[in-house]
Amino acid sequence: MNNYSQPFAAVKQASRKLIRVSIDQVEDVLERLAELLKEKTWFLLEENQKDLDRMDPENPMYDRLALTEDRILGIAQEIHNVQKLPSPLHIRLEEKILSNGLYLEKISVPLGVIGVIYEARPNVTLDVFSLALKSGNGLILKGGSDAEFSNKAIIQLIYQVLREFDLPQQAFLLLPSDRQATSALLEAVDFVDVIIPRGSQGLIDFVRQTAKVPVIETGAGIVHAYVDESADLEKAKAIILNSKTRRPSVCNSLDCLIIHQSHLPNLEQMLSPLLKAGVEVFADSDSFAALNPNPKISIASENHFGSEFLSLKLSIKTVKNIDQALEHISKYSSKHSEAIIAEKQETIDRFLLEVDAAAVYANASTAFTDGAQFGLGAEIGISTQKLHARGPMGLRELTSYKWVVRGNGQVRN
Repeated sequence: MNNYSQPFAAVKQASRKLIRVSIDQVEDVLERLAELLKEKTWFLLEENQKDLDRMDPENPMYDRLALTEDRILGIAQEIHNVQKLPSPLHIRLEEKILSNGLYLEKISVPLGVIGVIYEARPNVTLDVFSLALKSGNGLILKGGSDAEFSNKAIIQLIYQVLREFDLPQQAFLLLPSDRQATSALLEAVDFVDVIIPRGSQGLIDFVRQTAKVPVIETGAGIVHAYVDESADLEKAKAIILNSKTRRPSVCNSLDCLIIHQSHLPNLEQMLSPLLKAGVEVFADSDSFAALNPNPKISIASENHFGSEFLSLKLSIKTVKNIDQALEHISKYSSKHSEAIIAEKQETIDRFLLEVDAAAVYANASTAFTDGAQFGLGAEIGISTQKLHARGPMGLRELTSYKWVVRGNGQVRN
């Protein structure tokens, strides 16, 4: 910890200045950063390629690590989206006048200094910076070694913009990718207000079990879709295909298809687009028996349920009714995103009421669990816990509040 006390203290000190930065200044910084990303796309791609060259393309993390021109344009657009959102600060959440004349206001304020630990996703560096700046928070970033070149290139551009606008770059720190830096951040109780881990279940478990700083848990996405007996087959095919194959390496992608037994005769047709897309299927005994022999389809083991695949893999569970579907989800869900495909309103309502997850869908792809898609501009993570925040976390979730009390000489008896 001693090696990091000074830079951590500098972040905390500099972050106090952010509350005085005007919303116009913040928006100008974000606009300039988005434009600079476009100007320096070639630079980001060169540095990102250095990271990609060190990773096996078959690694499920490869897709998360990769930057492309389109992805950089998308990140720039998300920064523009954050820029256009109203400030989450200085909002009067509540006010009252007590019988003794005291005037109370409950006002939104920054959390303080946020630590973010993440793996091979360089876009996180830009997403969380834009959210932290606009919510008035200092930021300590601890990226993984897989994205080291990419993250250093990104922070270089961030610092360039902060210098252009004379804002305190010391409030935003990128740590080295070694384990010592991770340990120091998790123990930085005097300097950091909250830690937000983003990555694999192993990373999240390690942070939760090790951190002395409070943690907002952004859990793994073990995602289910239940095809009810009342489901429309064409809707089901489209939703399942998109949920699984749009970006299989991200946390909102489908892991387990739960199918009502009445749809077993339709299962071959339902899976056809998935198999064409290269999805490997692990089917329970009932669904396996309903399918034609295929090298991409094998019998599921218990380990295939409750697994976050992060790749083109999918398990199938057959159920007799919604009760069994709800029981399976309750047993294996990570409480991230869960979906039902059905036409019977009573069944839909029951699913939406009873499933315990941060995002629950009816007749829509789970790929929408995303801060930008939810209108939050970007996200700092998807919380699967229930304290403070749940689901995609945007600007408002990066604030707390304080009570402002105005009096005229009142004293308490």
